[in-house]
Amino acid sequence: MKDFIKVESHNVTPMEKQSVEIVERKGIGHPDSLADGISESVSRALSNMYIERYGRILHHNTDETQIVGGQSEPKFGGGEILDPIYILLVGRATTTVNGERLPYRHVALRAAEEYLKNTCKHLDINDVILDCKIGQGSVDLRGLYETKKHLANDTSFGVGFAPLSETETIVYNAERFINNEAVKKIPAIGEDVKVMGYRINDKIHLTAAIAFVDSLVPDKEHYISIKEEIQSLLESYLSRYTKRELKIYINTADRYDENLYYLTVTGLSMENGDDGSVGRGNRANGIITPGRPMSLEAAAGKNSVTHVGKMYNIISQEIASECVKAGNGDIQEAYVSILSQIGKDITDPQVVSVKLLMADGNVKESKYKAECEGIVENKLAELPELYKKVLSGKVSIF
Repeated sequence: MKDFIKVESHNVTPMEKQSVEIVERKGIGHPDSLADGISESVSRALSNMYIERYGRILHHNTDETQIVGGQSEPKFGGGEILDPIYILLVGRATTTVNGERLPYRHVALRAAEEYLKNTCKHLDINDVILDCKIGQGSVDLRGLYETKKHLANDTSFGVGFAPLSETETIVYNAERFINNEAVKKIPAIGEDVKVMGYRINDKIHLTAAIAFVDSLVPDKEHYISIKEEIQSLLESYLSRYTKRELKIYINTADRYDENLYYLTVTGLSMENGDDGSVGRGNRANGIITPGRPMSLEAAAGKNSVTHVGKMYNIISQEIASECVKAGNGDIQEAYVSILSQIGKDITDPQVVSVKLLMADGNVKESKYKAECEGIVENKLAELPELYKKVLSGKVSIF
């Protein structure tokens, strides 16, 4: 086994036994998630262009998308957009090959527009200004970016953990349920959904902010009724994940006596002042967990060939999950950290730390040391092919 792989026991209180837990998920229509999604769609489009023309992915990182909120005037029955949303695509890419200038800006803008159309069904693309300032990467980075050698183009780390706690699972699935299932029964639900959860001992509280589409909400009574319906649907759906007491609160900033409601024209808060940036939202596992190890890397938009800020976060999660599975109940939790060194092969990191929290104190991590080391080696060996899973959409990174 390689000496940079370190498997050891982890002496911490299991998350489920800690008295306080806080978890957040920003839904697919949240400005930060939209910035992530746009960045990732641009990266995939550029990657496919490079593969089609040159048989491999060339240097690019489109992980700096910025969303500047517009202005709107929503009202029951339908309002209007007053000022457009401005979205700036920023990053670096290979723009010229052998003297041939590539249509990278056209490809990027088209990918961003298609992502918005596919994700935000109530958004009129004419109410969005898309701008592209993606430029050529630095000479130093491009010199390191040789896909056949798979050299890391950053010194960075990725982290992962498994399994998700009940609260983490509930927060993640609550948003997905609202945006995928509840909306089928309640079309007025917009894509901008944020769920914040906390647990104190055995009581779980969820606060959901859900943007409603004003043209589908005729009056105050209808607004209140669909809030109540969503709450009922959520309570029924989420009960499968826990036996703990669960309380759900929806749109708690509403003030009916002051005519304050979470109404939007598009189902998106970015229509009215809310801005967004890549990397400010969900981590690579889809949630934000201040009680767990996290990387501040913005995984979305980074290339999936040599940018370890993306790749190591993906495989760290996979390693942790597989280690827990291999434990057959003996491993209660697994935490993984992987550190690269710029210019060094991505399959040869400086260190891989695997920390195992054993369910039974009498079972030592040494029982599973070799198996977990083997999992790490297999995942590292798969890194040169990871881009295929990313481009096919089989890997979710926010």
